[in-house]
Amino acid sequence: MGNSSMDAGRLGELERVVRADVQSGRYFGAAIKIARGGETVLDLAVGHADEAGTHEIRTDTVFSVFSITKAFVNVLVLRAIELGRFALTTPMVDIVPEFAGRPRDRATIFHFLTHTTGMPGVWEPVPGLLLEDLEESVAAVVAHVHGAVEPGTRCDYAPMAGHVLLGEVLRRTDPAGRPIGRILREDLWDPLGMTDTNLGILPHMRDRHAVPEMRGVLPITSRSRTSPGDYGLYTAERNEAVWAGSASTTRDLQRFMEMLRRGGSLDDVRILSPRMIELARTVWTGDMPNELYRTVALRNGDAVPPAHLGLGFNVRGEGIFTTQLGTLTSPSTFGNYGAGTGLVWVDPASDVSFVGLSAGLLTQADNIARYQRLSDMVAAAVI
Repeated sequence: MGNSSMDAGRLGELERVVRADVQSGRYFGAAIKIARGGETVLDLAVGHADEAGTHEIRTDTVFSVFSITKAFVNVLVLRAIELGRFALTTPMVDIVPEFAGRPRDRATIFHFLTHTTGMPGVWEPVPGLLLEDLEESVAAVVAHVHGAVEPGTRCDYAPMAGHVLLGEVLRRTDPAGRPIGRILREDLWDPLGMTDTNLGILPHMRDRHAVPEMRGVLPITSRSRTSPGDYGLYTAERNEAVWAGSASTTRDLQRFMEMLRRGGSLDDVRILSPRMIELARTVWTGDMPNELYRTVALRNGDAVPPAHLGLGFNVRGEGIFTTQLGTLTSPSTFGNYGAGTGLVWVDPASDVSFVGLSAGLLTQADNIARYQRLSDMVAAAVI
């Protein structure tokens, strides 16, 4: 098996742990896809998409991936920098002039990618706002989310506001003037053959969609004009929620992560340069904690971990602390996650890519504990 060799016993143990989790009701089900050297070594589907156990999870189940959506936007922002449309050092206000006012007007694209804009991490700028149209989200963020500290002095993970503006940057600098959904589709998902990934649930994805059951863990509702319920945003056919609105499969996300693992290209399609990926998986936040997780850690009785943010990616970095990316993975491991549900990472040292998606949201602390355990088990299977 050469480069793709992994310990079958260890991978079997990982499957056993996931089945036991599902059996105990910790979550309803999961799909996990692991590759080494580009060769899939585990393609797992366990349990159900719903608490009632009526929809079985399959390897092609479509999941709402929440903040993994940010990874798609981040990659296209990095690509736009490579194409000379703006720079890491460009102030946001140069592209979105209405984003004026101190101290936020000193925040650059670099600050947005590293969650160091100086703005507080808000989930929604106004309670109950409809967030499906980018234009309305931009107006709400500009009006209601102001700088609290000087950019670069604090790391405050932005669940929503930062990526609203990064999505708007892509839209405003697009030579063809396309809407954000088309930019993502034509510049990223189509070239990578990600046929089941979209901002919204397309007709061909609908019968495979694991409709998210929030279980009270998200502090907001996400309504839509076209789909009913408190979380209609996640079942609507279309949205422009560039921070949380994507749906995808383990297959599509594996293709995305393999592109990153291979230095920015897959099947002769180049999305990023190797140099940009090297920069993106470098820790730029020093010893700063991530304010969102400071609270989670303190509530949980854990030591507060460093934020370890790269350019749009979470990075494993040095040290032993509680992290979804695992304690056995190499310091260069980098990836993204979605609230209570999903995690993707690449470990460049072992050539492993990991994709985990689950149904039945977990709290932040429980989700971190779950994925730390699974990531460690994956790392321990590398031989």
